[in-house]
Amino acid sequence: MNAFLVRTDSHFERLAQSLRKHHRDFDANFIRALEIVKADPHNVSRTHPIKKLTDVKLGDGQYRIRLGRWRFRYDIYGQEVVLTYCGLRREETYR
Repeated sequence: MNAFLVRTDSHFERLAQSLRKHHRDFDANFIRALEIVKADPHNVSRTHPIKKLTDVKLGDGQYRIRLGRWRFRYDIYGQEVVLTYCGLRREETYR
């Protein structure tokens, strides 16, 4: 199986820069997400917490990978994966 080329867009870079300042575990989770997305972005093996989001157009992050509280969204263009969003889910937000 060929490895996919992974890149980020400018929106992802801004979010990542902000998250790095406040969360020391961001880089470890980002590297883990990169390894998973490079190897199996479509989740053919069904071993990763990846979900194809419905009603999301191309360019807005059609796929989401969940690593604990961390969320990474990405799109797939042939053999290229573009990371579009990274964020931290906060349980206390809706309480």
